[in-house]
Amino acid sequence: MTETAREARPVIVTVDDDPGVSRAVARDLRRRYGERHRVVRAESGADALDALRQMRLRGEQAAVVLADYRMPQMNGVEFLERAMDIYPAARRVLLTAYADTGAAIDAINVVDLDHYLLKPWDPPEEKLYPVLDDLLGAWRRAGHRPVPETKVVGHRWSAPSARLREFLARNQVPYRWYSSDSPEGEKLLRVAGTDGSVLPVVVTPDGEPLLNPAQHELASKVGLATIPEQDFYDLIIVGGGPAGLGAAVYGASEGLRTVLVEKIATGGQAGQSSRIENYLGFPGGVSGDQLTDRARRQAARFGAEVLTTTEAIRLDARGSARTVTLADGTTISAYAVILATGVTYCQLSQPGCASLTGCGIFYGAALTQAEMCAGQDVYVVGGANSAGQAAVYLSRYSKSVTMLVRAPSLAASMSHYLVEQITGIDAIAVRPCTEVVEAHGERELERLTLRDSSTGRTETVPAGRMFVFIGAEPRTGWLDGVIARDGRGFILAGPDLSGDDLVRWPLDRTPYHLETSVPGVFAAGDVRAGSAKRVASAVGEGAMAVMLVHRYLEKP
Repeated sequence: MTETAREARPVIVTVDDDPGVSRAVARDLRRRYGERHRVVRAESGADALDALRQMRLRGEQAAVVLADYRMPQMNGVEFLERAMDIYPAARRVLLTAYADTGAAIDAINVVDLDHYLLKPWDPPEEKLYPVLDDLLGAWRRAGHRPVPETKVVGHRWSAPSARLREFLARNQVPYRWYSSDSPEGEKLLRVAGTDGSVLPVVVTPDGEPLLNPAQHELASKVGLATIPEQDFYDLIIVGGGPAGLGAAVYGASEGLRTVLVEKIATGGQAGQSSRIENYLGFPGGVSGDQLTDRARRQAARFGAEVLTTTEAIRLDARGSARTVTLADGTTISAYAVILATGVTYCQLSQPGCASLTGCGIFYGAALTQAEMCAGQDVYVVGGANSAGQAAVYLSRYSKSVTMLVRAPSLAASMSHYLVEQITGIDAIAVRPCTEVVEAHGERELERLTLRDSSTGRTETVPAGRMFVFIGAEPRTGWLDGVIARDGRGFILAGPDLSGDDLVRWPLDRTPYHLETSVPGVFAAGDVRAGSAKRVASAVGEGAMAVMLVHRYLEKP
C-alpha cells in the first residue's frame, strides 16, 4: 500500500489514560481494521483533541472516536463533546466500567453517544468488533467523504487575512490556511496567476482564484445562501444570533414562511464563544459554534431560509406589509418582522489600536487565532463572561493570559462559576483597575502600555496578542426615524414604550410585550432595551416573539 493510499484511510481514534489499556485497545483495533483504517491512540483528552485538530488540518476523516470515561482533567464525555466540534460526523463510543453505566446513559443525550462498551470486552470478536463493524458501516453509508476545501493564502499579520479566516470559520466553511511565504503558499499563488501583491488569495473548491474577495462574493462562491428565494414571507428575522436562530426554529416549525437575514455569520457574539457552561441542558458546557451549528441546521430542517452576508439597511411599514431593504437594493416583505440584530463590541480608541486591529488586536474571541498564540503573552480586555470564556480557552495555547479589568474585581460582571474557574488556572492572571493606554508595534502588536487607575502608575509590557471584550453597542442605526430607541440605541418594546411613542401608536390595543413602536415589528435578544444579555434569555425571547407574531397575525 502506498503512503498516499494509507493517508487516505479513515481514522479510528482511541483515548485512555491507562497506557496498558490504551495499547491493548489500539492493538485489537489494528488487528481487525488496520488494513482499511488508520488507528490513532492517545493517553489524555487534551492529546487526543490535538491529534484530531491536526487530522482536520490535513484533511483526514475520523470515522469512530472511542474514549474511556474515567480520565483525569477531562473525562470521556467532556472529551467526546469537544471532539464533536472538530468531527461532528464521527461515531462516538464511550468505554466504561459497569459502575459508570449511568453516566454512559446520560451521555447519550449530552454528546449524541452512538454506543457504550463495558470493560473488559474480551473476547473482542464477540464484544468489540461487532459494535465497531456496525458503526463503521453506518458511517460509510452516511456518505462521509473528504469535504472539498477552500484554500486561503495570506500573511500571518494581515488584517484582511485574519478577517477572512474568521469569516470562513464562523460560517463553518472548511478551509486550509497557507502562509504566503511557505512553499505550498507560493505554489498556490503561482497556480492562481498572482505574485502575492494582493492578499489574501482564496482558491475555491472548484479551483477559481479570488483576490481579497468581499465577504458577499466569497459567500456565494463557497455555497452560502445570499439571495432570497421569495419576495414575500410570513416572517422576516433580522439577525442570526441566539435570539434570531431561536425565532427561526420556532417560526418555521410552526408553519410560518420564515427567512433569516444575517450580515456576517450566524451565532452572533455567542457563536464566537469557546465555551458556554451555564446553558440549560449541557452540563459539560457547549461551544458557541457547536450550539450555532445545531440551531442553524435545526432551523433549516424546519424549512427556514437563512441568508448570510446579507445586510438590512431600511425598514418600512406599508399597509399590512413590513418591507426590509437589503444592501444590494433587493427588498423582501412579510406580515411581521423580528429584530434580533444583537450588539457589537466597542472599539478601543487609544493610540495604536486602530492600526493594529487584525495584526495582533482582535475584537471578540477570534478562535481562529488561538493556535497562533503558542509561546506568547496574551491579554484579554474585559471583565464579563465573554472575556472570561476567552481567557480560559486561550490559556490552553498561550504562554500566559492576563485579564485587564477596569473594575476592582471580576465578581461584579462575571458569573461565579467562571470566576472560580479562572482562579484555578495558573496561566491566567487578573489585573483589576487596569486599562490600555497605548498599543505599540510596526507590522504587528509588540507591546502595550497599561495604566493602574487606582495608583495612576503606567508600565509597558510585551504582548503577542490582545483580545477585546469591552461594552456593547446595538446595531440599530439603520432604524433611525422608524423604530423608537433609548439614548444608547437599544430598541424600546412593550411596557418600555411611553410618551410620544404611545401617542403615535395606531392601534386600539396596547403593544404586545416584545412589540416595538411599529405594530407587527418585534425585538428580541440583546438589541432590546432592558434585556438580560444572556444566551438562554435571548433564545427564549426569540421563541416568545414568534408566539406574539402569531397573536398579531390572528388579530393585528
